[in-house]
Amino acid sequence: LDARTWLEPVDMMGAMATMGAMGGDAHAGHGMTEMPARARHARTEYGANTDMRVDYPRTNLDDPGAGLRGRGWRVLTLADLRTPGGDPDPREPERDIELHLTGNMERFIWSLDGIKLNDSRPLHFKPNERLRVTFVNDTMMAHPMHLHGMWSDVEGPDGAFQVRKHTVVVQPAQRVSFRVTADAMGRWAFHCHLLYHMAAGMFREVVVA
Repeated sequence: LDARTWLEPVDMMGAMATMGAMGGDAHAGHGMTEMPARARHARTEYGANTDMRVDYPRTNLDDPGAGLRGRGWRVLTLADLRTPGGDPDPREPERDIELHLTGNMERFIWSLDGIKLNDSRPLHFKPNERLRVTFVNDTMMAHPMHLHGMWSDVEGPDGAFQVRKHTVVVQPAQRVSFRVTADAMGRWAFHCHLLYHMAAGMFREVVVA
């Protein structure tokens, strides 16, 4: 059996975990464009349903995740994936939606923005609109997020289109953005594909109408 795997600072602190490598002066030789973007947290994230918030999430897509780093063999990551032919819908997003993956591991509560499904309101997409969805993972677990009925066009850290996916894995303390074309009318599920997380509340209804 493999040795027990422990979470690393990057799984809890995000981009802040690597800032110590900048040297004695954290700002020496680094412009503001290289500093990580600070996350904004909704009021609903401050409560008993949430036990962790990441202030500076990382944006790299080349992390295989806890237990698979430094193994001596190649592990496929989001950074390795490309969709041939480029962006299937090159329109710029009309609006942005940011959702935080949240939870309380001791109480086994899972949610989005600190709100479980039964306390939430649906997300409304306009027919055929192009929008950007950003997930910020404020937990110490990876979450494979799946939007039913529509594709998720993952962006790289530079904002350029990278790969079309059905399910997007968001690593701990990571920010991932993808574009969606709301081309399927009706009511759709948007949830973590760890089904016990979904059942515990990490779920939203999406309405395209």
